[in-house]
Amino acid sequence: MPRVKRGVGHVKKRRALHKRVKGFEGGRKTLIKLAKTADTKAGAYAYSDRRKKKRTMRRLWQVRINAAVRALGTTYSHFIGDCKKKDVEIDRKVLSQIAQDQPKVFEKIVEFVK
Repeated sequence: MPRVKRGVGHVKKRRALHKRVKGFEGGRKTLIKLAKTADTKAGAYAYSDRRKKKRTMRRLWQVRINAAVRALGTTYSHFIGDCKKKDVEIDRKVLSQIAQDQPKVFEKIVEFVK
């Protein structure tokens, strides 16, 4: 049985790793041991931050709606509560976009909900 040398696969694996950590600072982009841990952590942070992004965006939408609604004389919690009572099924993302881009339309929505 012939001897199997593993050099090609090893180089391919390292090349792929270097491609993923390109742009990292210091030894985290050149030294294999540091690059491996940096790559693993980067992947973990990327995964968790995709979920965090959803949370932070929802908070931003709530702040925007609250600011727009307070200018019209009510609060965010009252507005959302009234929306649920009137079965207004516009989500917070769309409401914040309307409040930001089309204040007249948002004013009509608030009047309808009150």
